[in-house]
Parts: sequence; structure tokens; C-alpha cells
Amino acid sequence: MSPISLSNVKKILVTRTDRIGDVILSTPVFEAIKKRYPHAYVAVMVFKETAALVRGNPWIDEVIIYDKKGNHRSWWRTFFFGLELRKKYFDLSINLHATNRVNLICWLANIPIRIGYQVELGRHGRNHFLLTHCIKEKKWEGKKHEAEYNFDLLELIDVPKPEKLELYFPLLEADEEALLQILPRDLFGRYMVFHPSASCISKRWPPARMGEVADRLRGDYGILPVIIGEGPGVIHAAQMQESMRGQALNLAGKLNLGMLGWLLKGARLLISNDSGPVHIASAVGTPVISIFGRNEPGLSTTRWRPLSENSSFLQKDVGCIKCLAHLCQIDFKCLKELRVEDVLQEARRYEFSLVS
Repeated sequence: MSPISLSNVKKILVTRTDRIGDVILSTPVFEAIKKRYPHAYVAVMVFKETAALVRGNPWIDEVIIYDKKGNHRSWWRTFFFGLELRKKYFDLSINLHATNRVNLICWLANIPIRIGYQVELGRHGRNHFLLTHCIKEKKWEGKKHEAEYNFDLLELIDVPKPEKLELYFPLLEADEEALLQILPRDLFGRYMVFHPSASCISKRWPPARMGEVADRLRGDYGILPVIIGEGPGVIHAAQMQESMRGQALNLAGKLNLGMLGWLLKGARLLISNDSGPVHIASAVGTPVISIFGRNEPGLSTTRWRPLSENSSFLQKDVGCIKCLAHLCQIDFKCLKELRVEDVLQEARRYEFSLVS
């Protein structure tokens, strides 16, 4: 791998075509790049679904949307998207998530320096030959946090990892006003949020147990539970609410990402499965309790725990060596052994927030 000449780098493209939490955990990268190269033009390429997470970021000059589920769904349209990107004349690209399509796009865009991951055969393919510079992907080892792994690539362009990783989420006035259309103003700051969903059943604590936690905490502290969820999460939110004895406000399916950010900003506490809202709450400074099931290194708390100071996580180690995720052969024992009392005990550590 040849040394990278950075003397003529004026336009940098960072790509993170992944889910909500992954994009949020990538936000420290932009500030670090700008501080190292203050005169560089820094753009980010994300999915349409996550564009709201990076708009308004003061360290980003441009947001480029790759609409994989819509306008750019086919390989043919992806091909033309890459050719169209040539007109922006980027000098360097950094692909934070190893995907075949993004490597191809950056090659089609004629970006002379293309940095990314060398992945193992059978995981994402072996098209790192489209990159000019790469490192072996070792995230599956789970030896450090995902936000720290992002800086492994940045070492190639002499961008150091900051001592403290600060996540960023844009809080825009328009989104606050939209939230206040469905959340009474007198409730702002007087509620706690629950997220009973997750991207895989192996990450989902039973919604009825989360409902019991919400009932108990409402009884103890008199704070209204607010339930969130999107897509299939609307069903999990309904299951949680149906299991509850007391009142709750179900906002599942009613929030865009900007509104979600403001909702979490005003919450006393978030209790959630390992998922995107955990990292949004961390970015806006809300205390978080994150519930984990899977305990394989690349899926564990070491890599995916919440990063904010007022945060914690719960996980039961049931001795699994290899997690089979949704194909679990022991009925998701890691999740089912986590008791309601375990979560309540952890929540009471945040009494400073719940009674303020």
C-alpha cells in the first residue's frame, strides 16, 4: 500500500450507508477531520432514511443522499449515481462501512484516494480491489467501541482520535415545533421514554416486561411513560402498552428523526433495547439504560454500549460462545433471564433525574 499524499486534498467524502445508531456513532469523525484539515470541504454520503441525522452538523459542508431503497435501488441506477458524483471532484473518500456498492460508487466517481476496509471472503465479498488504500476489518473482534473503530481508517490520513468522543445530533426548531403538535407543552421534561423494539428478535426484551417496568416507575415517581417505535416497532409498542395497567403516551409511528431527537432531549430517562434511539439519547445528553441480549464480541456492550456519561447497560451472560441471533436454539435465554427487578434496580440509580 503506497503512502497517501495529502498535500492536494481539498475535498473529502465520508460515507456511512448504515442504520441510525451507526451514523450517530460516526459523527465524531467529522469534527476530527475538520480540525485536522480546517480548509477542506467535507461531505457525507448517507441513506435517505438517515440524512436528518447529519443535516445541520457544523462540521459537514454537504450531505449527499444515496437512495438505495428508492431512486438508486438497481445496480444500473447506482452506476449512474457514481458517474454523476464525478462532477463533485472529490480528492479522497473514506468508507466507514464496508459495502460493495459504496466501493463501486467511489470508483465510478473517479475519486483518486479511496480508503476502506479489506473484508474476509464470504462476509461482504472481496471487492476492496476498488479501493486504493485499505485496512483489515476487525470490528467483529469487538475489542473497542464502534465509534473508536471509525478512527482506525482515519489513521491513514493522520487524523487522531480525540480523547473524548462527542456524538452530535442536530436539534432544529422546526422539529421541536412539530413535536409540540403531538406532545403537550406542559409535559415537556416530565416524562420518560421506552423503546421496546430492536432490529432483531435476539435484541428485544419482552415488551410486556418493559411495560411492567414503566408501570412501576410511574407509580414510584409519577412520571408519564412515553413509548416509541418505527416500522415493526409500532407493533412492539402496542404490545407494551396493552400489557400496562397505567396510562402511557404511545408515539410509535408518529415521529420523524428530528422530532425523536427533541423528545429524547426532554426526557428524564430512556430505557431501550440496543438500538438507534440509545445513541441519539446519548448525543443529546439524556440518561440511558440500554438492554443487551447477544454477548458475542462483535455484538457486545464493548462495541455498542451507550457513550454518554449518564448511561449504563444491562446484560445477562448465559454462556453462549456463538450467537445465532434470530436462529437462537435456547429460546433467547440471555434476554429472558433479565428480570423486571434487574431493570428497576438500575433505573433507581437515576433517581437524581427522575425526581428533579
